[in-house]
Amino acid sequence: MAASDKQNTLDYINQMFPTEASLSGVEPLMQKIHSEIRRVDAEILTAVRQQSNSGTKAREDLAAATSAVQELMNKIREIKTKAEQSETMVQEICRDIKKLDFAKKHITTTITALHRLTMLVSAVEQLQVMASKRHYKEAAAQLEAVNQLCSHFEAYRDIPKITELREKFKSIKQVLKSHVFSDFSSLGTGKETEESNLLQQLSDACLVVDALEPSVREELVKIFCNRELTSYQQIFEGAELAKLDKTERRYAWIKRRLRTNEEIWKIFPRSWHVDYLLCIQFCKLTRSQLVEILVSMKEKPDVATLLTALQRTLEFEEELAEKFGGTRSKDAIDDNEETERSGNKSQTVSDIRKKYEKKLAAHDGSQHEEQYGQKDSSVPGAGFNFRGIISSCFEPHLSVYIELEEKTLMDSLEKEMLEETWEIEEGSQTNILSSSIKVFVIIRRSLKRCSALTRNQTLFNLFKAFQKVLKAYATKLFARLPKGGTGIVAAATGIEGQIKTSDKDERVICYIVNTAEYCHKTCGELADNVSKLIDAQFADRVDMSEVQDEFSAVITKSLITLVHGIETKFDSEMAAMTRVPWSTLESVGDQSDYVNGINLILTGSIPVLGSLLSPIYFQFFLDKLASSLGPRFYHNIFKCKQISETGAQQMLLDTQAVKTILLEIPSLGKQTAGAASYSKFVSREMSKAEALLKVILSPIDSVADTYCALLPEGTLTEFQRLLELKGLKKADQQSILDDFNKRGSGISQPTIMAPPSAPNISIAPAITNVAASPGAITSREDVLTRAAALGRGAATTGFKRFLALTEAAKDRKDGPFRKLFNG
Repeated sequence: MAASDKQNTLDYINQMFPTEASLSGVEPLMQKIHSEIRRVDAEILTAVRQQSNSGTKAREDLAAATSAVQELMNKIREIKTKAEQSETMVQEICRDIKKLDFAKKHITTTITALHRLTMLVSAVEQLQVMASKRHYKEAAAQLEAVNQLCSHFEAYRDIPKITELREKFKSIKQVLKSHVFSDFSSLGTGKETEESNLLQQLSDACLVVDALEPSVREELVKIFCNRELTSYQQIFEGAELAKLDKTERRYAWIKRRLRTNEEIWKIFPRSWHVDYLLCIQFCKLTRSQLVEILVSMKEKPDVATLLTALQRTLEFEEELAEKFGGTRSKDAIDDNEETERSGNKSQTVSDIRKKYEKKLAAHDGSQHEEQYGQKDSSVPGAGFNFRGIISSCFEPHLSVYIELEEKTLMDSLEKEMLEETWEIEEGSQTNILSSSIKVFVIIRRSLKRCSALTRNQTLFNLFKAFQKVLKAYATKLFARLPKGGTGIVAAATGIEGQIKTSDKDERVICYIVNTAEYCHKTCGELADNVSKLIDAQFADRVDMSEVQDEFSAVITKSLITLVHGIETKFDSEMAAMTRVPWSTLESVGDQSDYVNGINLILTGSIPVLGSLLSPIYFQFFLDKLASSLGPRFYHNIFKCKQISETGAQQMLLDTQAVKTILLEIPSLGKQTAGAASYSKFVSREMSKAEALLKVILSPIDSVADTYCALLPEGTLTEFQRLLELKGLKKADQQSILDDFNKRGSGISQPTIMAPPSAPNISIAPAITNVAASPGAITSREDVLTRAAALGRGAATTGFKRFLALTEAAKDRKDGPFRKLFNG
């Protein structure tokens, strides 16, 4: 026993008998322990006995199971043996029955075949008799029976008797075919009225044809159609009726023929579609004859005759399409009501634009083949299209029609331009010329006429005629613009001469801009509608971009002309500016008269232009105007004579006034959408003139430094002219010019001004590095500070008076000078 176990045992005993007095309980405890030991031994003995008994029983059960399995296997073998014996017995019993069954089957097949053979022989003999007597109704039924009987002998084709019967049947069918064709040859000769039973006999003959091969029916119908059209061919190939103006009589002939023989032709089954196939043959024959007539004409056909023939042909094709199961063509939309509205001069612009937005039915776009036999024409609606079967032959000869349409359009355009008042009718909500509306109404009518006739090459040629007419209209709009031009924009655009525009001229120019914009949009809508109408092969070639470019050019030229006109009005004010005695001004006063003149010109024109032009074109006009006036005002300063300090202060005041006037133009025109960018542009342009005047105000000793700081893009020529404006003599200028030349590396080459057509060119002053020289201001900040001080006229007696005047102007509630101090 381990030490720990001994320790535990001692601890347990000490726990049970902690004191000497407790030892009295040892004896009872020992008895209890012995009793427990005996009980445990008894349980162990019982368990051992039970285990021994269980092992013996398990061995007995296993032996019993093994014996049962062996017995079952023996029984299975016995059953299998008996089953094999039973199968052998059944096969022996059924062997004779199977032979009898096969024999019965062969005998039955033989009897059936012999019975059918008998029936076939009898049926063929009966059919032969019926064929000889022309009993078509009975023969038709007999044909069906013989055909069914023959189908049962397909496997016996090589048997001589069957071969003989088939050949006999074939010859009988040939006899029936010849009899039927012979009887049908009398149809239409008048015998049907003499022999009352002829029609019934022919009706029965149709049953025989249906029972024969399909090729027989096709041959019979073809012969019948050719015979019916023989007289037509003879009549209309004659010299009298083989003319284009007799085309309508051709269609009258076939319609009369169909109507007259309607009752007689009822002998044909409806499934044959004899009238349908006759019309197809008629159309093909008519087409070939019309082609021959058109090609053989020595001179161009008369347009009226050609169009009448084409119109009647289209109507006839439409009637055939309706008659034989086709849906009515919706090639053209009835818009007479809208056309009448279009003729009304007081219509709204929405009425005009809706005329090309209306949905047109989709055209089938199918191209008619030269060989119509390639299509399945045996059943109406099965692929054959009457529309275009004849009329397409007119297509190569419609050039005379297009020439007439083009001439008519051009004459109408000339008439509308002669009647154009170049004014907008009172009460009209549009600012477009009435001639544009009328031109598109005329074009719409022409398109409607042509699309009702053809949608192939001719319609495309007419579309090209539309392009010529619209280009001509754009040219006439441009020709109405005032001619000539001077100034910066004129130099940039290459237009020579002055443009003098009255108030009416300005309104007309705005009308032309709006009209060109309307034409640009409507041209696109016209092209979209033509592409929907025309055949698919031409749709991708329908393009109005060149015409739209023409109208875009008219818009641009009109707006530039408008700028030329305003610029020309400024000539007198610019001249007045140079005549002011700037060198002898004694004090600074209110803004000069030429500034009031500029303001008067703009207040007279801008409100009208703003009300007539759309925002995008008004913004374009403003940009061009600002790009012209800013540089022009700057260079006009150089045209003045000597400018004193007081004169420079007065001119600076005028410059700020002109800048304020220009900034208020968007508000004056009541179009402030792009005012922010325009204001930045005007401020940048006018700041150059302000900088120039500040240089003139600068002291002589720092004029070069100030000029380089405020006008770094300035030129030597301008600087020399600036010295002359300050009143310096040639001798006094030399030292300053020498000092300026030392900064030559930072001075730009001589330029007069930026072209007005490039408003994006920045003219904002940029400080360039100036080469240091003795006596020069070395600090850039010092230069700018001194220039600002000079611009304010610091330390000058004249400027004190200027300040007093401006303070007084601030207290005024109105007046042009007050605008300089408004937020």
